[in-house]
Order: sequence, then structure tokens, then C-alpha cells
Amino acid sequence: MKNNTKIAIVGLGYVGLPLAVEFGKIYKTIGFDINSQRVKELKNAIDVTHEIESDDLRKVLSNGNFSVTTDKNEISECNIYIVTVPTPIDKYNRPDLTPLFKASETVGTVLKKGDIVIYESTVYPGATEEECVPVLEMFSSLKFNQDFFVGYSPERINPGDKKHTVTKILKITSGSTSESAEYIDKLYKSIISAGTFKANSIKVAEAAKVIENSQRDINIAFINELAKIFNLLGIDTNEVIEAAATKWNFLKFKPGLVGGHCIGVDPFYLAQKAQEVGYHPEIILAGRRTNDGMGKYVAQECIKLMIESELDINKSKILILGFTFKENCPDVRNTRVIDVYSELKTFGTQVDVFDPVADKFEIMKEYGIEILSECTRETINQYSVVILAVAHDSFSELQIRKNSGLLVYDVKGFLEKDFVSARL
Repeated sequence: MKNNTKIAIVGLGYVGLPLAVEFGKIYKTIGFDINSQRVKELKNAIDVTHEIESDDLRKVLSNGNFSVTTDKNEISECNIYIVTVPTPIDKYNRPDLTPLFKASETVGTVLKKGDIVIYESTVYPGATEEECVPVLEMFSSLKFNQDFFVGYSPERINPGDKKHTVTKILKITSGSTSESAEYIDKLYKSIISAGTFKANSIKVAEAAKVIENSQRDINIAFINELAKIFNLLGIDTNEVIEAAATKWNFLKFKPGLVGGHCIGVDPFYLAQKAQEVGYHPEIILAGRRTNDGMGKYVAQECIKLMIESELDINKSKILILGFTFKENCPDVRNTRVIDVYSELKTFGTQVDVFDPVADKFEIMKEYGIEILSECTRETINQYSVVILAVAHDSFSELQIRKNSGLLVYDVKGFLEKDFVSARL
């Protein structure tokens, strides 16, 4: 396998790059991406996602097996193609398979007899064989399961998590034939120290992935709803969770904003497919509605807090700490902190944002917000309200404390209870 396998990873984001690096330690591996700036940075051992350290990236780039490119001709000699592109939703919350189609088109133009194409992007059950395979056939003029084969092995990357990295997370694998499934399983098993689980079919593997994030979304929605109830009852939600977690089978989820390109998106893929076959998913969509409304809820709770403290809302300055979709991760895609910001602006308040992890230029490009370049304890004292929206580790250095002139709203339960005015 080692001598005959040449791998192309199509898409070098949070999922593709770590996978490419691991395969590149053993096999001839080429990372392909259409983003020329991204490829240029990677060639200089710079990973702006912070998933791979520069020293590790530099080491694998120098071993002679691994390279990155924007030229699809350079991947034409590969025989394994692994697609790791985003699967977003449109403004109507419908699955947008455009990146998947474009990647399949690229692979199709270089596909040869005997090649295997493996998809890792999160999709609804059936998408690989019903949507992607026809594109591969069209652009390659080859026949599925006769000339080429397909597999599905859903990504399980947790952005920003330095403990549960790609090799340490058990990998689901599947293939379009029993032989290809066996080959794909052995391929992943050669780099995944946590082992693999071979699913009975591609559809089973697709469904397993999409329900992982849907389950988390529903569980967080339940806790978010509880937070609203307990707030009305004058009970601290975090204290309730700590007490309940003393039971061995309690699932310790915490309230918060649910965004990003996984949990806040994937349930819509399953819901869309369910509706196509005539079933309206009540719980899945209810969970999405609850979580999508939390940004507005947080903003309104802050306004109530200001009114109770007799602050002049129009003259008060609010500082939001954190803008990424999760802690210690630079990704701002589908961040729900924007909902907090937008709702606060409707009340006429002056709102500033600081995030030391995010790319300030990306925030300006995507959301039109110019964030602060730096923030110190002295900076914080200029504001009437601080909203700790994202629990970046670095925020602990700011030593945020409520006082007579500062209200602190803690969305993530990051600070001790005595240090905040209120928390979700």
C-alpha cells in the first residue's frame, strides 16, 4: 500500500490540512486548494487555522512526500482522492453543495481507472452516491463501481482542540463495494492510532456523521431553554448543571451560542433530506430555532441589566469580548456573536468588539465590523458593560471583574460567579 498509494487531499482547511499532514508522513501526498493565498502560506509553513504548528508543517514539507498546490495537473497522477471541502447552507438554511460539486468536478477531470474518491465533507444520507458520483462520471467519462470507486469517511476534527487531534479520534470508514471498503479502512487505519469503524454502507456512514452534530445541537438547545427558565426562576444554570452532573449518566452540556460550520449547519442537512422523503422533523428544527435565537436573547438580557442598573442605554458603551464561533479558534464563519452585536445596535448603543484570536481583516470582510486591535484592563474601564461572548483562554489575563462602574455578562460561564453581574 505504501509504495503504490498516491494521495490527493482536495481542500486544505481545518479538516484537510491535518489529514494531509498525517498521510504525508507515510505516503506520497499532495494537498490541493483553490485558495492561492492559503497555499502560499502553507508552503511557508504558516497555518492560519492554528491546527498545525509551523515546525510540524515545515518538517513534513521537507520529507519529500508532501507538497501543496493550486494546480490540478499536479494531482493527476494520484490514485486516491480525498475531498474535504466545506458544506455550508444558504440564506434560507438549505444545503449548499456547490463546493462539493466543484471539488467533484476537479477530481473528475483527472480521475483514472482504478482510482478511489473518498468524501469527508458532512452531507445528508445519499448525497455521495446521488449527487457527487454523477459529477465524477460526467467529467471523467468513467463508470462508477466499474472504473472507479467511492468511499465516505466523515471528518471528526474539533477545531482548536489540541488533545483530540485527527489521529486520536476513531474514524468511521465505508466504501461503495466490499473490496473498496476494506481498502479504505486499511488506508485510514495506517494513520489513525485510535482505530477505525467500518460502516456497512456509505449511507450509514453519512447518517452517522450528520446525527453526531444534530444530537449535540439538540442537547445544547435543551440546556439553553433551561437557562431561560432558570433565569426567570432566579436560579444559576451553571450551579444546576454542576449538581445534576453528579449523576453518572447526566450529559454535561453548557448553555451558549451555537455557530460555526458544523453544529449550527449540519442539522439543516438532515432536516432537508427528511422533508424530501415526506417527514417534517420537529425536534431537529426546534433545536435550531432555539439556538439561533440565543444571540438576540443574550443582547436583550444585557439591556435589561443596564435598565435595572439605571444606565443610560444611548450613552453607554458596550464591549464584546470574543467574536469567533468557539473558544481558542480563529474561525469566524457563522459565528452567532454577530447576533448579539446586531441586536445591541438596534437599541442605539455603542458596541465595540475585541478578539485576539480572530483575524480582524476577515471580520471586516465578512461582517463589516472594525474590531479593536488591543484590549487592556484600562481599556475595559472605559466601558459600562462587558459581554464575555467567547471563552478564549487569553481572556483570563484581563482579570475581568464587575464593579460599581462595570457590568459583566458572562455567556460561557467562564468567570467565577462573584466576578460577574449575570451569566447565561
